[in-house]
Amino acid sequence: MSQIVRGVVARAKGAPVTIEQITIPAPGPGEAVVQVQACGVCHTDLHYREGGISDDYPFLLGHEAAGVVEAVGEGVTAIAPGDFVVLNWRAVCGNCRACLRGRPWYCFNTFNAEQKMTLDDGTELSPALGIGAFAEKTLVAAGQCTKVDPAVKAEVAGLLGCGVMAGLGAAVNTGNVGRGDSVAVIGCGGVGTAAVVGANLAGAARIIAIDLDERKLAVAKNLGATHTVHAAGLDQDGVVEAVQDLTGGFGADVVIDAVGRPETWKQAFYARDLAGTVVLVGVPTPDMRLEMPLLDFFGRGGSLKSSWYGDCLPSRDFPMLIDLHLQGRLPLDAFVSETIELDQVEEAFDKMHRGDVLRSVVVF
Repeated sequence: MSQIVRGVVARAKGAPVTIEQITIPAPGPGEAVVQVQACGVCHTDLHYREGGISDDYPFLLGHEAAGVVEAVGEGVTAIAPGDFVVLNWRAVCGNCRACLRGRPWYCFNTFNAEQKMTLDDGTELSPALGIGAFAEKTLVAAGQCTKVDPAVKAEVAGLLGCGVMAGLGAAVNTGNVGRGDSVAVIGCGGVGTAAVVGANLAGAARIIAIDLDERKLAVAKNLGATHTVHAAGLDQDGVVEAVQDLTGGFGADVVIDAVGRPETWKQAFYARDLAGTVVLVGVPTPDMRLEMPLLDFFGRGGSLKSSWYGDCLPSRDFPMLIDLHLQGRLPLDAFVSETIELDQVEEAFDKMHRGDVLRSVVVF
C-alpha cells in the first residue's frame, strides 16, 4: 500500500525549496521503504536545486541519510524490516565487468529503485542521487541499504552516506595514504575535512590543510591537520610554495583537491612531490576546462586520480567506520554542526554557502 509523507522538493532552477506531500509506493521486487531518521544537508543537494546536476525537475532532495527499514519487496534477503541502515547511492550490481574483476567500488552499473515517488498530483519525482531522503520515508533499491550497528546515532551514521565517506575514502582508498606520508588537502569543507580525518586515521606524519576560511582551518587542525595554510591572497605559486616549505622543499606525497576547480587542481598537481599522487574529489561543473603543458605530466610522473564516492564499497566500509566511531577512534560527531527540522533546509543551504557549518542535519 502506498503512503503519503512530507518531503523537500526543488521544483525549478534556483527557486527556494518547498515542503510537499510525497507518495511513496509499496516496495516492489528488489526494493525497500526506509523510515528516515536523519539526513545531512550536502552541497550536492544545492547543486540539484541550482540545475548543476541535471534539469530533470522536480527533485526530491536529500541523500546523506540513515534510518530503519520499514518494508521490503519480493526477493530481498540481505535486509529486513527493523534493520538500521545507512543509505548509499552506488548500489553495486555484482555482474558488470568491474564487479566481475573484483573491483565492485568501480561498478559501472549501479542501480536505484525502479518505481517512482510522486507528488500528490502524480508528477514523478527525481530523487537526489537515487535516494531522496529529505522525506519522512523514501523508496530505494535494497542494495542501497547497508546495515550498521544500531548503537550509533542516526545523525552521525548518515554522514557516511556521502560527504564524510567521499573525503575519508579519497585519502584512504583512492590516495592510498600510508604511515609516514605527507598529505595536503585543498578545501576544508565537509569533504576536505573528512580527507584530513582519513589521512590522520591512515597514519600520515604531516597533514596540511589549505583553505580561504580561518574557521575551517581551525576545525581541520582540531581533527588532525598538523599544519594549515590560509590561502586568502595567495596565487597558485604561493599555495605551492607554502606546501613545499612544509615538506622540506619537495611537495606532499598525496595532494587532495576537495574543491574541484581548474585552479585548485593545478595547485594540487604542482604541490605534490615527484611521483606523488593527486586525488580529485571535489566535483567540477561541465563547463570547466584545464590547459597545461603535457611535458609537465610526463616529467613529474606519479598518479592522477579521480575519487568516486571515496572509491568505497558500502558493505565493507560503512560497518567498519561505524565500529571505529563507536570505539572512539573516528570523530564523526564533530561533523554535525547543528540538527534542524525539515522546513529549515533552505536556511541550511544559506549557512553552508557562507561556510558557517560543516553539516546541518535534518532529524525526524
